[in-house]
Amino acid sequence: MSTAVDQSKRNFLRGRKPSVVAKFRLPWITSESDFLKDCTQCGDCISSCDEDIIVKGDDGFPTIDFNKGECTFCTDCISSCQQTFFKNDKTSAAWPSKFNIKDDCLAKNKIYCQSCKDVCEPRAITFSYLDSSIPQPLIDQDLCNGCGACIQPCPSNSTELFLFQELS
Repeated sequence: MSTAVDQSKRNFLRGRKPSVVAKFRLPWITSESDFLKDCTQCGDCISSCDEDIIVKGDDGFPTIDFNKGECTFCTDCISSCQQTFFKNDKTSAAWPSKFNIKDDCLAKNKIYCQSCKDVCEPRAITFSYLDSSIPQPLIDQDLCNGCGACIQPCPSNSTELFLFQELS
């Protein structure tokens, strides 16, 4: 039997303030609270991920690490899980997320780069000549599926995907 890690106690004993950063859990979970309550931390989802992007987080629960690669939405992690905290509708967004390109982006600093666009399969990232001789990134949030493919290849770590609402 696996014991869940009480992150608030761990943070208290280490003298850390509680983290308020929302974590990317497995795709299509019904809610963060259901996930934390019912996940046994067995690791089946971690071992089933062919992309190796599911890792054990600081709190002991599975977390998506887009710095390791992208989510292909294959649902192998869901199939391997014995719990029932997943949405039935897999046509909806896997995570309530938004994509952002920070100001230290090479293109925003007049250096030619389009590495995020090159790997964006849904073509949510485009580049356009605005007020510069270097094309500038434009993001279509409606096209972004939250796969995270743009994060790993970015040479300046300027691409980020963040949850815009906590899963209740």
